[in-house]
Amino acid sequence: MKASGTIENRRLMPSPNPSIRLEEILYWSNGIKVKGLLAEPIANGVYDGIVYLRGGIQSVGMVRPARIAQIAAEGFVVFAPYYRGNRGGQGRDTFSGEDRLDAVYAVDVLKQSRLVNRQRLHLLSFSRGGIMALWVAVLRSDLTSIVQWAGVSDIVLTYKERKDMRRMMKRVIGGSTNSYPNGYRERNVLQRMNDIHAPVLIIHGMQDQHVSFAHAKILEAALVSEHKHVETWYYPTFHHYIPQPINRELVSDIGKWMKAKK
Repeated sequence: MKASGTIENRRLMPSPNPSIRLEEILYWSNGIKVKGLLAEPIANGVYDGIVYLRGGIQSVGMVRPARIAQIAAEGFVVFAPYYRGNRGGQGRDTFSGEDRLDAVYAVDVLKQSRLVNRQRLHLLSFSRGGIMALWVAVLRSDLTSIVQWAGVSDIVLTYKERKDMRRMMKRVIGGSTNSYPNGYRERNVLQRMNDIHAPVLIIHGMQDQHVSFAHAKILEAALVSEHKHVETWYYPTFHHYIPQPINRELVSDIGKWMKAKK
């Protein structure tokens, strides 16, 4: 067993963008080996780094090379963990349980890129990745900014709202909010907002039916109550997935927002 964040293996992957190099990385996370996708610009330089935290679970919401390359093309080195138990990685995805450590140590993987500026590291999360990003921000002090895009912030609210996900949540967490409250309490990151020190940008479509707009408002209120730096980009007519070309424009705007942070 090697130290968490240690890279065990690297494998070159086909890239949809000739200006971006992709590698699949096998790395250690708290005693198990986990996989993720690294995207680096071909051009030599020093770039801000992003850990991209995907949504979904298992094959649903899996990291897409085209998306990671798109983000990297804005002038970033990007690392996106698959989370444990996925694509041949060891362990079991438990929906922001121990698997949150895979996201924590993904920052250490990102720091090993020869092109990354280790003093400028960001989190970009989507959907389920939102609660993962919040835990990373709580557990690490070396982040420049955090972006929550349609992100889950309240795991109990997810259980209550998403009846279609309850069976999965009972299986991976260990029960319902009533039968196994400790499992949900352990995942409740909202009580730790005082431990977040980097600025947070919350992006959310107000018509979102997958992760309701309430998640954004709850997170905003929790951060404001702790006097944290929080900005919001709310879209009254958008749902969970923002259509192209607005989506592309938003990725570009997020990149500019990150680069402007001190």
